[in-house]
Amino acid sequence: MIEKINNGNNSAFKELYGANEEVLKKQALRYNSLIEKFNTAFGPKDIMLFSSPGRTEIGGNHTDHNYGRVLAGAVNLDNIAVAAKNNTNIARIESLGYPKFEVDLTNLSPNKNEYYTSVSLVRGISAKMKELGFQIGGFDCCIDGGVPVGSGLSSSASFEVLIGAIISHLFNKGKLDAVQNALIGQYAENVFFGKPCGLMDQTACAVGGLVTIDFEDPSNPIVKKVNFDFISTGFALVITDTGGNHADLNDEYASLPTDMKAVAAELGAKVLRQVSIGQVLEIAPKIREKVGDRAILRAIHFQGDNQRVVNQVAALEKNDFKAFLDMVVDSGFSSYMYNQNIYPVNNVKEQGVSLALALSELVLKGQGAWRVHGGGFAGTIQAFVPQNLLEKYISTLEHLFGKGSCHKLFIRKKGADKVDL
Repeated sequence: MIEKINNGNNSAFKELYGANEEVLKKQALRYNSLIEKFNTAFGPKDIMLFSSPGRTEIGGNHTDHNYGRVLAGAVNLDNIAVAAKNNTNIARIESLGYPKFEVDLTNLSPNKNEYYTSVSLVRGISAKMKELGFQIGGFDCCIDGGVPVGSGLSSSASFEVLIGAIISHLFNKGKLDAVQNALIGQYAENVFFGKPCGLMDQTACAVGGLVTIDFEDPSNPIVKKVNFDFISTGFALVITDTGGNHADLNDEYASLPTDMKAVAAELGAKVLRQVSIGQVLEIAPKIREKVGDRAILRAIHFQGDNQRVVNQVAALEKNDFKAFLDMVVDSGFSSYMYNQNIYPVNNVKEQGVSLALALSELVLKGQGAWRVHGGGFAGTIQAFVPQNLLEKYISTLEHLFGKGSCHKLFIRKKGADKVDL
């Protein structure tokens, strides 16, 4: 296996990481090092290799919680694993930089004392897979987390579907469907980890490539893979971490679905997906004082971005990348003006996301695209950057936010899966 990893013409690695020789050499060293760590921790065994990507939200900012549509993509930053059966009922996992932990799989019940831990996720995924009729068992695993925590690229969802892929291939001949893997990860996070979450993150990481998800029926979301080759565009996807303090933002995040649902309630609906923009505008004069103008603006954003996802997918399927980029910019302006999730209202002095968006426009206007990435208020922005502006763009952003704050990525086609060399 190590000989195959060191083969400079490794097609599996090229699919995951691109054709850059330096990058491929670094990945070969990364996998070899992880195999050595596995051998040291657990002894030589009949191992398998796995990779699970991070994800980026591309369209549909704050639409999922009101049963809307999203467009997301798997990125080439990934979590990788070396795993093997250990013929026990115990999962033993060592993640680089974290304490080793074990999960006894004879106990598959949720435990509030395990909330917000990796133990709870492994237990929850195993429990759901067993309930669905899949085989489970003890395994040894070493993980190298290459999806930066706190980067907005969903390191936790990547971890969840990585575990699902490992159990699928070690014990079930890889029979677990990618969307089912995502649903299992979401279940584990909701029930065992103790965090309510949507399904976008897990689906993008599990399926790979570009995916659009329609949450109109949240218990049965419609997932569609978008047939588009991002690499052929010659653009880089750059995620910039603006730093910023995420503390005390819970109320800001909670206000988004609360405001949107307040407008929907005035129309006798549960969520905004169940009403039209025309209905919202018709009652706007009557409800301004009750729900507040910001809630109406956020409802306008939802309706615009929800439809924009449909239009973005259509543009990509027609190979009209210019139209797609224009809509990315439109989405970003809608988030800024209407959704108002660019900076917290209680700390107007700290506006890292606003500054990053301003610098992006200065460099990319008319040639690329830029928008807030994910929840907003602090954290990351996203930009689609042509190669001739890439060096200028990164140097401009990193001049303000520090070296290493920009992550140059691409949309990879493969989701969480076994790496077949």
